[in-house]
Amino acid sequence: MKKILNLFNNSKVKMVIILTFLFFIYTTICAISYANYISTDIANSVFRLHVIANSDSEIDQNLKYTVRDSLLEYMNELCANCTSKEEAITIASQNLENFKKIALNTIKSEGFNYSVNVQIGNFEFPTKHYGDISLPAGYYDALKVEIGKAQGQNWWCVMFPPLCFTDVSSGVVPQESKEDLENSLTDEEFSIVSDNDNNFSFKLKFKILEILNDTGLITAKK
Repeated sequence: MKKILNLFNNSKVKMVIILTFLFFIYTTICAISYANYISTDIANSVFRLHVIANSDSEIDQNLKYTVRDSLLEYMNELCANCTSKEEAITIASQNLENFKKIALNTIKSEGFNYSVNVQIGNFEFPTKHYGDISLPAGYYDALKVEIGKAQGQNWWCVMFPPLCFTDVSSGVVPQESKEDLENSLTDEEFSIVSDNDNNFSFKLKFKILEILNDTGLITAKK
């Protein structure tokens, strides 16, 4: 113990410890700043869909997917010629009542009488994988659809660029949609969210985004 105390009393050792500590703080601050910038920029490039089922029962979960399909079909028609997230949000905002009517009609046609709440806002999303595209956790602008009591499992996807796919098991995202997303992001940002990129540094950066989001050290909330 005495040797250890003597070691800490050494001015050179003290300097090394101080410099190491300062370097750690600097690196941490840089990592948080970088991750916050990337996370925010990615969030600013996409418009998402968030559907919440009435409950976790099998019939309510199946109904959720049916409602989802109807809404996506309508959204794809509305935004077929959209070139930006802002344009997609504007069009969706102007047609909120239509989204609600479509959801209600779909629910009624399936033999249910659940209510529906539809809104556009900035909501928290977990890390999600869409085929070979992965989006980090964070706050994203989204069309949120709550069915009935909205106490069931969530379903998330991206409405613009349209990364949603109705056959979830296939995990196939249209190439055109990936190209639209790539055009909305910087080369580095797209490399980070694309699972096709085997560059270890990009995979590491995505993991950093996940960790910092999970620990609450960064947020893209507006």
